[in-house]
Amino acid sequence: MKKIITVLTGIALVASCCNNKNANDMNLTQEWDKTFPKSDLVEHSKVTFHNHYGISLVADMYVPKGAEGKLPAIAVSGPFGAVKEQTSGIYAQHMAERGFLAVAFDPSFTGESGGEPRRTASPDINTEDFLAAVDFLSNQENVDPERIGIIGICGFGGMAINAAALDPRIKATVTSTMYDISRVAREGYFGSADSEEARDAQRQAWAAQRTEEYRTGDHKRAGGVVDPLPDDAPWFVKDYHDYYKTPRGYHPRSGNSTDGWNITGTMSFLNQPLLDMAGEIKTPVLLIHGEKAHSRYFSEGAFAKLKGDNKELLIIPGAVHTDLYDDKAGVIPYDKIESFFKENLK
Repeated sequence: MKKIITVLTGIALVASCCNNKNANDMNLTQEWDKTFPKSDLVEHSKVTFHNHYGISLVADMYVPKGAEGKLPAIAVSGPFGAVKEQTSGIYAQHMAERGFLAVAFDPSFTGESGGEPRRTASPDINTEDFLAAVDFLSNQENVDPERIGIIGICGFGGMAINAAALDPRIKATVTSTMYDISRVAREGYFGSADSEEARDAQRQAWAAQRTEEYRTGDHKRAGGVVDPLPDDAPWFVKDYHDYYKTPRGYHPRSGNSTDGWNITGTMSFLNQPLLDMAGEIKTPVLLIHGEKAHSRYFSEGAFAKLKGDNKELLIIPGAVHTDLYDDKAGVIPYDKIESFFKENLK
């Protein structure tokens, strides 16, 4: 059980690959290596762009076949610790089938994108990654820069809300099965570690780990999704295992599928609340969550911060957290997402 708690405290997970290189120097995978089949209705290509920290980001671009003129566009990322060959790519391809140009990108320090050290996350830099995707899309000849939206999945739902609160170029935002990573870092799951004493203990552990890592030059991993599963694993950890550790969702560049985050990789979330400015978002926001998801309270908490009549919380009956990761359960509301973006990106 101790290993499970370590994974959850680290919030499970990212990938290994490139150094922070110039995009021209990157060795990008060209074959189709996704966890889902390629659609015959879209054109797929690999693209790169950079954020304001000089980190080169890698994305899969999906464009409707035969599309002409300037298209509405959507940038997609998440889950937290996954790669674009998993969930975000599924969402992006479905959106392209429905008439949008869509990019699914690996965040900084993750997958094929640059950034050192690997397997690190940052509330600032990973929010900036969404803004960098908007920079890129705004300068594409086949994109209408006035019709750009974003989708954030799992932990990148919180980053997406933070991005929407910062950048008015984002005209509409969807989150799916959202995590507020800063909240779980402060409070633990379900408020189980919401005390100054618990946070102090975590700070002490991180501080000792940082000293050791500087001495050795080695960033130790917290561990990905626990495997094999112990008998007493929480049910939602079993759900994660069913996705990340099986052919359903396993990918070798995904830390969730392999050995996870750096132990200190999510440290900065403890005192960097992501959703503080959510109440000032003027553009439409749609939050989607499963009725039975252990994480449902994150979307409900975010929705409570949002203001105005253009904000919506959609609860999917019977769905758990990972049911919104892929098409296995057939419950991702693509029709609703399509209509939301077509209504608000016009």
